[in-house]
Amino acid sequence: MTSIPFLLFAFVASITPGPTNILILTNSQHYGVRATLPALTSACVAASMIVLVSGAGAGELLRQYPLVRQLMSWAGVLWLSWMSWQLFTAPAANLSGKSHRRFTARAAALLQVINPKTWMMALAVVSLFAPTGAHVLKDVALMALWFLLISVACLFCWAVLGRAVNQLFRTTVAMVRFQRLMALCLLVSAWAGMLA
Repeated sequence: MTSIPFLLFAFVASITPGPTNILILTNSQHYGVRATLPALTSACVAASMIVLVSGAGAGELLRQYPLVRQLMSWAGVLWLSWMSWQLFTAPAANLSGKSHRRFTARAAALLQVINPKTWMMALAVVSLFAPTGAHVLKDVALMALWFLLISVACLFCWAVLGRAVNQLFRTTVAMVRFQRLMALCLLVSAWAGMLA
């Protein structure tokens, strides 16, 4: 049976701002909620699969091999820095969604896979909340499913918020400023995780 503390942990881990949340918000701002659903779903499925894989023991590699974790960290922070630059330098004409680079389902899944914070969260879930007993893999699979459902709901809220941005910031100047603020938030979240 899934515990209330685990559900709260999954909610907090999913709803708090981070690179995936910011990219879902800006993608929804440009393309709408429906067009953002593939990236949203892909990110959530990938994170849930990481919980499952960590529970099966593969997450221990990051604990045993810090070099692998460090390489993943650098790959993630450099990629997110590049994405941040793309958001920051997008000209006003691109805010209509015509040539803004879309956050794809593939990119969303890859972000989870190379993000050591996702792996560390999964390891925390497994070490703190996974029961020990005869059916550990079944219990971890159930936890991964709950994590998937909660993260989909949380990221959907971010997607709806992204769509609402267009109603709040109606001028091109306001949209550019918001876009640049989101780019800076993405950059800060990437480097804060790296330096933590």
